Amino acid sequence: MARSAIHPGEHLAAQLEALDMSAAELGRKLKVPANRITEILNGQRAITGDTALRLGHFFQTSAEFWLNLQALYELRLAEQKSGDAIRALPTLGRLRRKGRTDDRPQPT
Repeated sequence: MARSAIHPGEHLAAQLEALDMSAAELGRKLKVPANRITEILNGQRAITGDTALRLGHFFQTSAEFWLNLQALYELRLAEQKSGDAIRALPTLGRLRRKGRTDDRPQPT
């Protein structure tokens, strides 16, 4: 069963709620437009490197933490959308067991 994709904005929303802070206030503190924060909170915008650096600094975490939340979200979406089709593709191990390392027709 595929795990659900949780947008990093959900985590950010929980942090802001715990601090009783608005998106506009966080935007001012990070020196970014409030709509950047709002779009992240609404799942309409990804965490970029710049935003990750700013969030990491403010929350005293790492930028990697925020980028990893984004990467995990994107991987889970991709798994939900294309996982079955990707698992059906050949793997190097299967090809080696068959004695082939490419998909080109073998000479006869």
